[in-house]
Amino acid sequence: MELTRRTAWIITDGKAGMNAQCIGVAEALALDYDLKQVRPTGLRRILSPWIQPSPRERIGRPASQFAPPWPDIAIATGRLAIPYLRAIRKSAGQQTFTIILQDPKTGPRTADLIWVPAHDRLQGENVITTMTSPHAFTPARLKSLRQSPPAELAALPRPLIAVLIGGSNTVYKFSGEAIARFAKAIRSMAEMEVSFMITASRRTPQKLINAIDQATRSRPRILWNEEGDNPYPHFLAQADILVVTADSVNMTSEACATGRPVYVFEPDGGSAKFDRFHEALRRYGATRRLPDTLSDIEYWDYSPLDSASEIAKAVEQHRKER
Repeated sequence: MELTRRTAWIITDGKAGMNAQCIGVAEALALDYDLKQVRPTGLRRILSPWIQPSPRERIGRPASQFAPPWPDIAIATGRLAIPYLRAIRKSAGQQTFTIILQDPKTGPRTADLIWVPAHDRLQGENVITTMTSPHAFTPARLKSLRQSPPAELAALPRPLIAVLIGGSNTVYKFSGEAIARFAKAIRSMAEMEVSFMITASRRTPQKLINAIDQATRSRPRILWNEEGDNPYPHFLAQADILVVTADSVNMTSEACATGRPVYVFEPDGGSAKFDRFHEALRRYGATRRLPDTLSDIEYWDYSPLDSASEIAKAVEQHRKER
């Protein structure tokens, strides 16, 4: 059955990273998709993903955001979205092919197909894995972006170094010592004939932004301050070298879609799961650890990683076999 221009519902709690993964898969499948944000409250929020949605959601009935006609495909990610996908699967039956991105914690039978990153180690006949997480930065999109850089970015002398900064999470911490290490490495790059394109996330501590600001002031640069359109897609497309912080699997995955050298800075902390992810990318040849100082910038080649397309191919195959 052809998937081209069929419909999809994307079900998440609205987090940007979750939406990006689902949209990447939907676009790789060439689907017309609607974003469905869910906001369970009280006990249903606490007990997700194991509990059913509230009867007030009226799933399958008129006036619900989950009313027929059912989509050809439903894609969900995040524990708060899983109860809704289960309810849709029960109501829609064979009309809707269900996909979960990330381990649902409720078993492989929760959906028709489940994707997890290889470092998660979930297994099952309907479980597929890729090295990196899916996103919307396809080879075609990156090629298009490279052909039309914003004027301010096009004026920067090459080589261009994209610095993609995350922040502390449950696994990694940006202590004062970690910030100093990161700033020292970036400062050593600033001693070369380079330009910088710098962007941070909502998790980035102000002390870290200030440190990277100080470290790069001697060179031509763009430091995005959240004013105007986010230049992040153009940073990815135009970068000759990328530096990304290890806390973000999504940003690291997107950086590895470029085929350009990726240095990864590791703040304090880490975990077995994150270690497996970063070790796999180093073995593949996409990334290297960011040294404390650099006297020269190295360049290396690898085939860009396009997980969304891999997942899309698996979806097509599983639908045929359904």
